[in-house]
Amino acid sequence: MSENESTTPFGAGFVAACIVIAAVITCGLVVLFAGTADSPKTSLVATAPAATPDPTTSRSTCSLPAGDQGVPAVAPAVDGWEVSRRVVVPRSTAFGPGVVDSDGFRRCFAHSPTGAVFAAYNVLAALGDQTKATATARKLMLPGPDTDELLRTTAKETSATTSEPTQLAGYRVLAASRDQVTVTVAVPVETQYMSLTVTMVWHDHDWRLQPPPSGAAIGAPFAQVRNLADFVKWSGL
Repeated sequence: MSENESTTPFGAGFVAACIVIAAVITCGLVVLFAGTADSPKTSLVATAPAATPDPTTSRSTCSLPAGDQGVPAVAPAVDGWEVSRRVVVPRSTAFGPGVVDSDGFRRCFAHSPTGAVFAAYNVLAALGDQTKATATARKLMLPGPDTDELLRTTAKETSATTSEPTQLAGYRVLAASRDQVTVTVAVPVETQYMSLTVTMVWHDHDWRLQPPPSGAAIGAPFAQVRNLADFVKWSGL
């Protein structure tokens, strides 16, 4: 964690409420600035994959080529920005999404660190509509016991009220390998930012979200971010 971040003490009720990104953004307005103690500094280095993936096995479900395997150290080029489930997300013919389902779920991204960053932004948008939380989680999450537990939890959640569209302000790739990319994303909250971290895993020819351990919130650990000095600034509308 950088010197621009500090942890925030979240209670159990907050963790439960913030199991999807809509609640994360809403609750963040209330509690983000409760924590002010600086956290220990750590060195987080993003590493590009050592080998070039086989193009015949790396294509996504909609046949997007894997493309450049370097970590995107500058803001990727986009074809446009769109509002998906009240979150502004990027779109690219090179990186995805290649498919938008009838329910608005956006999928099929390039098998590369840049494709994973595009997927991460769209993932957080997908989780922004609690009325579709269970159906979204089934499509989005890496299969396994933690996902099964998350599905049981989301089935008990009540739907959140609607909110104004929001933008993600920037990203930082913490680690990248051929099939796993961890991304921290900054969300504007009042005059500062909140960061949340997701890990994308290549599974069944697309990027899937690695679910949090049982009882944890998607995106945790959350942190207060004073500025975007440690992030690649990337936003649209």
